[in-house]
Amino acid sequence: MRTSPSVRRKLISVAAVSAALFTAATATAAVAQQSAAPQDVPAASTEAAPGAPAERLIVGYKSGAAEAKSNKAADADAAAKGKEAGEELDFQRRLGTGAALVDLDEDLTKADVSDVIAEYEADPQVAYVVPDRLNKPLATPNDTEYAKQWDLFETTAGMNVPGAWDVSTGTGVTVAVIDTGYVAHSDLAANIVGGYDFIADATVANDGGGRDSNPADPGDWTAAGECQSGDPAYDSSWHGTHVAGTIAAATDNGKGVAGIAYGAKVSPLRVLGKCGGYDSDIIDAITWASGGTVSGVPANTNVAKVINMSLGGGGACTTATQNAINAAVNRGTTVVVAAGNSNANAANYSPASCSNVISVAAADRQGNRSYYSNYGTVVDIAAPGGETNSVTTNGILSTLNAGAQGPGAESYEYYQGTSMAAPHIAGLAALLKSKNSALTPAQIESAIKTNARALPGTCSGGCGAGLADAARTVQAVSGSGGGSTGGTTFSSTSAVAVPDNGTIESPITVSGRTGNAPSALQVGVNITHTYRGDLVLDLVAPDGTSYRLKSASSSDSADNVVATYTVNASSEVANGTWKLRVQDTATQDTGTLNSWKLTF
Repeated sequence: MRTSPSVRRKLISVAAVSAALFTAATATAAVAQQSAAPQDVPAASTEAAPGAPAERLIVGYKSGAAEAKSNKAADADAAAKGKEAGEELDFQRRLGTGAALVDLDEDLTKADVSDVIAEYEADPQVAYVVPDRLNKPLATPNDTEYAKQWDLFETTAGMNVPGAWDVSTGTGVTVAVIDTGYVAHSDLAANIVGGYDFIADATVANDGGGRDSNPADPGDWTAAGECQSGDPAYDSSWHGTHVAGTIAAATDNGKGVAGIAYGAKVSPLRVLGKCGGYDSDIIDAITWASGGTVSGVPANTNVAKVINMSLGGGGACTTATQNAINAAVNRGTTVVVAAGNSNANAANYSPASCSNVISVAAADRQGNRSYYSNYGTVVDIAAPGGETNSVTTNGILSTLNAGAQGPGAESYEYYQGTSMAAPHIAGLAALLKSKNSALTPAQIESAIKTNARALPGTCSGGCGAGLADAARTVQAVSGSGGGSTGGTTFSSTSAVAVPDNGTIESPITVSGRTGNAPSALQVGVNITHTYRGDLVLDLVAPDGTSYRLKSASSSDSADNVVATYTVNASSEVANGTWKLRVQDTATQDTGTLNSWKLTF
């Protein structure tokens, strides 16, 4: 008899996940693939966390396949694939997206996992197969009152939140916080609505069982070496409660801190426990939060119009996670994610690198990119994330708990991280959706980026459109002046092949505008390419002036370019023919410019 997965699970430390930087190759969807030799499968595609072979796989089948509809067929297919690979595989459950979660044999090496992946990839009925990876909270803890919340109101690098409260407080909007759950706090309790505990593995859950309707956070403390040999002991983080307080702590109640969208509600969804949390649980939480159906979980009566995910792990966004996000956005839910805390290119982290999300970098109290914050072309916006390494009060103050292991007295603490930056944007998204319920996720993202102000400090590597400005953005969507909704878009959807070591240009004709282009012209690019580091991108204005969007880089080894760039084009006449120039500067890799757009 096989050992229960929850008993035999070799948990990976949060620290190990946070420190990792590696490139994951995403399986190509909806095409049959040749079986790859084990050595041809990148290590990250076989790992749950750096150096640890995956113990579960997420398998997406094409819609016409029997395995896409029948659990029995998926179970039989897992058994057959396992037999071919010489391993024992078990179908575990159906995810909310329809993908299958498959449990692997114990004590497999990365080469063994790669053999199993190759069997699935060789099946023309399989759209994708990816490891069920571990994710972790993206914050570093440190140590009540509105006057201490510089991130909301300070002129230099605050987010100008008080100026938005006269227009919107977030009433009528639910924000799902996909995180460690919620520990009771009197400064937040009035704004908490029903959530769910999505952690299926009892050991990770640390609450005596698996999935249930109680998202209470029992603590995520670990003993020394509990997750991985050599790890120190960690106290409980109460991470989800800190994030929730930034979004919707009670305000004007005579105590504690103020929430950005204090009229909104927070639905806590628990996916992170001891040593982190798995993609499969996060995928189901995304699905359920946005109103989708997850087998075995009751229908959601608190559907969220905004999701916050202050979590992540190494490796580019997988097809499995991307499918869940796409479905959520198609249901009208805005998805906000942390860029990551590794001072590295966010393109190599998930969900920071996923499409259809608002990826958030962290700024310090002086308006510089925080020393730990990830960066790059996949980052959309920056928000206060703080720095507590030198001055504790330069962090982000929010609701917490004083318990070192299980819950103790409620408290307030300063934390730093892109985990703290992301809920600033989730709160702003709730303010926008409350003021104008017709706004789509794309319009919310565009409004936030269009109305951002330049970072007062520096950001090497790229921090998106700049520092978010709550008052200006809310005023823009309410029609009260002072901002732009960024709603006029001109696009090209004509696919153009990018030749190996060659150059192409794609035109867009802009008409009906008056005056010059904006100082924050948004250039959205979607390119499929097998080595994005070879690519140089330029925006060419009607008068021939060239604006560099992306340079070639030998260290940028990910696939594809799906990003939005911000260009100060205020010296250019808006009307006329604009061009996107794409140069492939090296041999052996090709791609396609699928589409691009200009948003004024």
